[in-house]
Amino acid sequence: MSEFENTFETNLQKYAELAVKVGVNIQQGQTLVINAPIEASDFVHKVTKTAYQAGAKNVHVEWNDETLTLLKFQHAPDEAFTAFPTWKAKGFEEMAEDDAAFLTIHASNPDLLKEVDPKKVATANKTRAKAMYTFSTYIKSSKVSWSIVSVPTKDWAKKIFPDVSEKARIEKLWQSIFSITRVDQDDPVHAWHQHLETLKSKVEYMNDKKFAKLHYSGPGTDLSIELPQGHVWLGGGEKSQNGVFTVPNMPTEEIFTMPHKDGVNGTVKSTKPLNYSGNLIDEFQLTFKDGKVVDFDAEQGYNILKDLLDTDEGARRLGEVALVPHSSPISQSGLIFYNTLYDENASSHLALGATYPNCIEGGTKMDKEDLAQKGGNDSLIHVDFMMGSAEMNVDGETLDGQRIALMRNGEWVI
Repeated sequence: MSEFENTFETNLQKYAELAVKVGVNIQQGQTLVINAPIEASDFVHKVTKTAYQAGAKNVHVEWNDETLTLLKFQHAPDEAFTAFPTWKAKGFEEMAEDDAAFLTIHASNPDLLKEVDPKKVATANKTRAKAMYTFSTYIKSSKVSWSIVSVPTKDWAKKIFPDVSEKARIEKLWQSIFSITRVDQDDPVHAWHQHLETLKSKVEYMNDKKFAKLHYSGPGTDLSIELPQGHVWLGGGEKSQNGVFTVPNMPTEEIFTMPHKDGVNGTVKSTKPLNYSGNLIDEFQLTFKDGKVVDFDAEQGYNILKDLLDTDEGARRLGEVALVPHSSPISQSGLIFYNTLYDENASSHLALGATYPNCIEGGTKMDKEDLAQKGGNDSLIHVDFMMGSAEMNVDGETLDGQRIALMRNGEWVI
């Protein structure tokens, strides 16, 4: 038996405990809602048991099956993609209003829908986003406790490690996940608390400086981003509105805030592929003027990118700016994961679409109009894309025009 096999069950249990006790930080008497692929059933079983042992009142699992998803796109009539079950959207809203916690296990096949008509995919995405809009606002405003983790699936593992056997690629991906999420350490919970303190120090520095703008320069990128007055940097973890501290992304290496929706100018070039709804968008470039994408190109997935940008008015504006050092564990692994949860934590990134209201003072109590007046963007989408690299430089500009180096060659210098 290999060393991996000897330690796998122990590490899997530690991973489940990390997701339950640090990720969503389940509370006594709380319901846990899990969204997961059926391939993750063994992990879901461990998470469920751990959640009940930690005091959960109920665990509700929403299973998904990519084969069924693909079959629907291949054979269902077009009108099937213009409707979303109201009962499901209302159910998620009701569970959120009843203070449930939400754990998503994200492990999609990056090539699942590559042969499907992009227009059909865009219609389905927009229909779902409209139906789930209220629930998504609960997530973005941290009204509820939520977190995202990933586990290997055979199609995802094959995309990353195509040249080894199925068994070997699954093991290699598990090893990468255990390492990057600190599960393979003796005390992962303690290791995470130390990591969160490191991110907290960067957050405090940025919030103290109250920069008016950020300036990015690198291969294919020359971009200026205005930050609204009263913006707030976050990173690592955050408190939900009921006061529970959670870690929404595991792994996480970023600190992030809200850009001014009308204050982005220049050009940015992607540095990693973007897996968007079972399709890859790669080697793409966006040009902004007064906050809006006015030109774009992509070597792969041009039509997918176009449909994404055409989702609604807010889809062509930024909702998030995030800084990640090139030396992050995900980056140092040397792997492209084709999974935004991982790839965004290997690289500084931006997000098209809706902003997080908690990234501006008092934002969680604002309506859409008030948030827009402060510079916040609203959209049906929130899609992160990676643009950092070992050649990226970032400067902060103060209100009086002074420029301070924040990153050089992809690394923090503060």
